[in-house]
Amino acid sequence: MVYWAMWLVIVVLLAIIEASTVNLVSIWFVISGLIAMIVSLFTDIFYIQFGVFVLVGILLLLLTKPFIKKMLKEKEIKLNLERIIGMEGVVTEEISKNKIGEVKVDGKLWSAVSSVKIPVDSIVKATSIEGVKLVVEKVKEEKPKKVASPKKKKTTSKKTTTKKTNVKKA
Repeated sequence: MVYWAMWLVIVVLLAIIEASTVNLVSIWFVISGLIAMIVSLFTDIFYIQFGVFVLVGILLLLLTKPFIKKMLKEKEIKLNLERIIGMEGVVTEEISKNKIGEVKVDGKLWSAVSSVKIPVDSIVKATSIEGVKLVVEKVKEEKPKKVASPKKKKTTSKKTTTKKTNVKKA
């Protein structure tokens, strides 16, 4: 019997199913179907072909699942980085123009660069990300207004007295 044609039909159907879904569901069995089709060229025993199809499909699924999860996790991290831009943080290691410093933003420590020197404990705002470094700028802090303590003013009371001169009219 011509089993290779049957495996070709199975591979095409599984490929159509894979193309219509978003998740990687049947790609492993598409590959194992191709391998079973190659095995069918060497043996006419269907049970061996089916066993190769199932075993290779399950092995591919188990061996590549952690790798796929890791790749998908990296994509999520990239999306989360965008939310850091615009957040404020605190400088934990001084940043200067030619020296990378450190900033704590959203509870995480970042290597940070800036075009100006920024001392420790300053508040900064994340403007962008270049590679693995956060580009920050110093937030203008309002200097607290000095409240004048109430001092007693010395009051000098100048009494203005006008002298009346009695001028006799002649």
